Amino acid sequence: SKAAERAAVQDQRLKMRQALDTGDERFLPLRDKGPQKRFARDYVDARFSLGEYLMFGALVFVVISLLVPSTSEQMIYVLGGFWVMFLAVFVDVFILSRKLKKRLAEKFGDVERGTVWYGSMRSLQFRRLRLPKPLVKRGDFPS
Repeated sequence: SKAAERAAVQDQRLKMRQALDTGDERFLPLRDKGPQKRFARDYVDARFSLGEYLMFGALVFVVISLLVPSTSEQMIYVLGGFWVMFLAVFVDVFILSRKLKKRLAEKFGDVERGTVWYGSMRSLQFRRLRLPKPLVKRGDFPS
């Protein structure tokens, strides 16, 4: 009985993992289910986002800041560059959230709570590491 229960749980996890790879709506985790979440995923995956490169950029700035003496004037430029990058990502996510909310309202009428946040957070992840995996190519916006 316990072994059968464990096997059922393992089977359910395998189905969920496959759903994250294929986008099968039936077995997706609750946070990813629904037509609005699907639309948000496809919309975010179709566009280029600066947020995808935020972690890479932050790593570059950390390495540069280790190489530049902390008392030098150059450090001001390094930190200024980091804040400019951070602000650019913030503006990009703000624009995305406004456009996504507008498109969701046009298509579905009422926007489910948390859907815009879901899309915004997805835009900050590396495209290759997103789960569920992107099912659309860049530029193929959902209708």
